[in-house]
Amino acid sequence: MLYREAGQFKTHYAADSAILPIRQDRIAMAALLVVAFVAVPLLASPYLFSAILIPCLILALAALGLNLLTGFAGQLSLGAAAFMAVGAFASYNFVLRVPGIPLLAAFACGGLMAAAVGIVFGLPSLRIRGFYLAVATLAAQFFIIWCLTKFGWFTNYSSSGVITAQKLVILGYTFDTPRAKYLLVLGIVAVMALAAKNMTRGNVGRQWMAVRDMDVAAEVIGIRPMRAKLLAFAVSSFYCGVAGALYAYAYLGTVEPEAYSLDLSLRILFMIIIGGVGTILGAFLGSAFIVILPIVLNMLVGFLDNTLHLNVASSVASNLELMVFGGLIIFFLIVEPHGLARLWQIAKEKLRLWPFPH
Repeated sequence: MLYREAGQFKTHYAADSAILPIRQDRIAMAALLVVAFVAVPLLASPYLFSAILIPCLILALAALGLNLLTGFAGQLSLGAAAFMAVGAFASYNFVLRVPGIPLLAAFACGGLMAAAVGIVFGLPSLRIRGFYLAVATLAAQFFIIWCLTKFGWFTNYSSSGVITAQKLVILGYTFDTPRAKYLLVLGIVAVMALAAKNMTRGNVGRQWMAVRDMDVAAEVIGIRPMRAKLLAFAVSSFYCGVAGALYAYAYLGTVEPEAYSLDLSLRILFMIIIGGVGTILGAFLGSAFIVILPIVLNMLVGFLDNTLHLNVASSVASNLELMVFGGLIIFFLIVEPHGLARLWQIAKEKLRLWPFPH
């Protein structure tokens, strides 16, 4: 009964088309933001910040960028980690070679460089689609990492190829503690998620979905598929580039090509599959699931070792993680292709009609 909108009337179109038209959703979102910005920084431990919350938010931003491209525009990509690497290395070089540049401006410039690279590798989408487009973006994954490894200018000619990221200093304040880094990442992710939500609800998002559903019909009604596809690649790569910069500065503390491997690209793809393709919420649900699941499995293995004395090896735990990932992907593709976000939407629809049958 708490999720019934009886008595809530819309008197103008803006109220009816709001992001959260139901009062209960607005209250829940406000409470969630208060918990995230106030309660969590006061109560969470440094381990919780460094091991769970910060990587979860950063990977959610990268998954959000991939979801804009794959879920809304229908362009399959396997090179999200490569665009993250472009954003990280571009941000590092902007801070290194442009004296006095603000760090947030360097992150934005890194995202713009990733967007430019994304447009270049998005050009094949004008002629190919599906599996062949995935192979083209997979080539971007290997080519970009190869360039960052072979050309010493990107790493400032470091002998090891691993460079320490500059300090997180914004407006004279140094974000050197896990709590401060969490608040910085949370603020950036919240703003960019709101921008993505508004983008998908507007004219740009409708063009992407029209091209995704049937590009020939979209072109007939006046939509330019070339512009829509390249814009999707640019926006997606921008989000991944900013996520890559945050991944290097707020999580790893180093800028290294090996951190942005194909494995990371596949993990980001798994996030949108499990969380929900074509939804903003799915990126966050999938990221939380993928980040927390290995920790839960390790705790389970430790529990079995301590209580049942099974002496489960760490290799068994890592293989168990891979098996669970594969099984869950198959499960969601068969049972619920739209992922956890769709299950959450179904639960809300049932609550709106409870106790009547649905």
